[in-house]
Amino acid sequence: MKKLILVRHGESEWNKMNLFTGWTDVDLTSLGMAEAYLAGRLMKDEGYRPTLCFTSYLKRAVKTLNQILDAMDLDYLPVEKSWRLNEKSYGALQGKNKAETQEKYGKEQLTLWRRSYDVQPPALAADDPRSPRLDPRYNELSDAELPMTEALKDTIARLMPYYEGVILPAFQQHDEILVVAHGNSLRGIVKTLKGMSNEEIIGFNIPTAVPYIFEFDDQLNLQKDFYLGNPEEIQKKIDGVKNQANKK
Repeated sequence: MKKLILVRHGESEWNKMNLFTGWTDVDLTSLGMAEAYLAGRLMKDEGYRPTLCFTSYLKRAVKTLNQILDAMDLDYLPVEKSWRLNEKSYGALQGKNKAETQEKYGKEQLTLWRRSYDVQPPALAADDPRSPRLDPRYNELSDAELPMTEALKDTIARLMPYYEGVILPAFQQHDEILVVAHGNSLRGIVKTLKGMSNEEIIGFNIPTAVPYIFEFDDQLNLQKDFYLGNPEEIQKKIDGVKNQANKK
């Protein structure tokens, strides 16, 4: 039996302010740190013990992983970071309030920008100070690789080669792998693993700091998937993500 554990980062400062974040490097709130630590304690109590970890280049995911490993007494585990696990780029929406954006453009348009498979938000200009071209952590990437905006389809296109070429092969040496990333990068993995349609993925939301377990047979055929924790509390978190555009 092989196990893949997916965890979306804990609450970030911009989650709390209800702002589009994307590739903006925003820190965790104190609640986000606590959420991450509790996720680690839960995994430890339930007998999970990953031996390899993956995360993105963004501190909200990195710090969530660090809190999880601290709670599990697994701080020594090897960790691989990749920009390909970064959140979807929200382009020119980054830093804007979701509720105010909905008021301006309408609920349908906002849903398409946030959740659809193939609709991109407005793009950043090349010289926009929010552009990843100005961030030294991406110096090794070409302009073609750096997104100025992304639909989920684009996130999947840059994510899945890494998942299939690096993460999946790691199961040859590891039975349990932990990936801590972001709502949309994880939605891309889940869409592919579960064979979800472009329409189904629109309504699929991943809660913050809740371990999402995927169990595979030795040939990496998916057997089952489930969230770890109290179902009522998990549903409240999912509803909170779903209703973000309705709160200021």
